[in-house]
This record gives sequence, structure tokens and C-alpha cells, in this order.
Amino acid sequence: MVNAEKSRSGSGLPSTTLTLPDDEPTAAALITAAVEVMGTHGYHGTSVRDIAAAAGTSPAILYHHFGSKQVLLATLLDRGLDMLIAATEQALDLAGDDPADRLRAIVEAHVRVHLEAQRESFLGNSELRALEPGWRRVVLAKRDVQQRIFDRVVRDGVRRGVFAAPHAEDAARFVTAACTAVAAWYRPGGPLGPDEIIRRHQEIALDAVRYRR
Repeated sequence: MVNAEKSRSGSGLPSTTLTLPDDEPTAAALITAAVEVMGTHGYHGTSVRDIAAAAGTSPAILYHHFGSKQVLLATLLDRGLDMLIAATEQALDLAGDDPADRLRAIVEAHVRVHLEAQRESFLGNSELRALEPGWRRVVLAKRDVQQRIFDRVVRDGVRRGVFAAPHAEDAARFVTAACTAVAAWYRPGGPLGPDEIIRRHQEIALDAVRYRR
């Protein structure tokens, strides 16, 4: 789950996966506050003053670090995708050569990130529409990088006769959409834990690509 320890700002907000070790402390506090406040009220329902107040600082300081609320949102979404891509690439590197194992590995990485960074993932999916065109192109390009990882794994499995999906890229998109959706419906403490959710999504993915068991 998302770490519920106090943020570095000392504001009492839940910490976020989107801060980096070398972030300046006030910038980290603003990122932490933005995840919490935008995640609750949405981008358009959140003001610069709201974020600054939650971070225990002033609007002028936010403008100093990020320039605008738009740049801050873009930073959140951009970092979230960097984290997702890195986790998926690492999982694929460790998965070996079997196409089914490779698909299981990237499904696990994708789902686990969306469970462990649930607020961040939900924010990234719901507020993409709030990005201005230039920032949206950057974020969509990184989404495409993540999708192409799934596309390659499924196409390779089809080419090698391990998967029988007649439309490999459609199947790959179906899998990533299902894996991404967990951020919207998962409830901590519910009947299914993260490992069981991952296992079920691995099975769904293998069914979607028509894995020849």
C-alpha cells in the first residue's frame, strides 16, 4: 500500500511515491500536498493556495519551485509513468525467455505499482485530461512506451506459437486496461489482497492472449 508515514514536510499528509530522494524539502512537501489535495478535489477543484496551505507554505513558494499548478500536475504524472516503466522493464529483464513468464512478470509489475501507488495512479488516469496539449503529449508518449512493452511481449508469444490471440495488439491493450483499472476499484482491507489480485490478473492476461497451456 502507499506508505502512510508522515511526509518530509511534517504536515501530517500521507507520503507519496512521487517524491525523490534528492528533491528539495519544500518541493517534496508541495508534491506530497498536491497528490493529496488534487486526489481528493481534482485538478480544477484545487487552487494553488490549497496546495500551498496543505504543504505549510505560500503560493509564492509553489510558483518558485514549479512555475504553475499545471507544471506541478505534469510533474506528478510524468514521475508516475517513469516509476511504472522502470518497474515493468526491470520485471521483464528478470523474467527469462518464456512468453507466459514474461507476460506474468509485466502484469505483476503493472498491477503492483497501481496498488502500491493507488492515489498517484488514480490521479494520473483521471487528471490527464487537465493537462495542456504540450504536457499531454509528453505524458501520452510515456504511456505509449509502457504499452509497447506489453505489445512486444504479446506479439513475441504469438510469433512463437505460445499465444494464439488473433489480434495481438488488441489483446495487449485489453490487458493493460484491466491492470490499470485496479487503481480505481481496489479497497485496502477488502476481501482480496494484492498478491491474489495480481494472480487473478495474470490469469486474465493469459486467457486474453489465448495461452496454449
